[in-house]
Amino acid sequence: MQFSPCRGGDNCTKEGSHCKGCGRSHVEIAKTKELAQSIARFAVEMGYENVEEFANFVRDKSIGTVFKMRMEQQGGGLGIGLPIGK
Repeated sequence: MQFSPCRGGDNCTKEGSHCKGCGRSHVEIAKTKELAQSIARFAVEMGYENVEEFANFVRDKSIGTVFKMRMEQQGGGLGIGLPIGK
């Protein structure tokens, strides 16, 4: 599945189970908004002046964690994919 962010405007809809503008479910949209607000609240609570650097750090860590989780789900884990002990 590809992520498709809402951009606002006339295509965004609130009725039904999915937004007609981006195709995402309203549940997914609400959870994404909640997550973004949580990260923003944390940055404000910490008093970060370099919000862009913090946001880039969170982005990079999230991407790395997603790749690691996907590898673990596929039975890969760390390494280069060579069998051990054969």
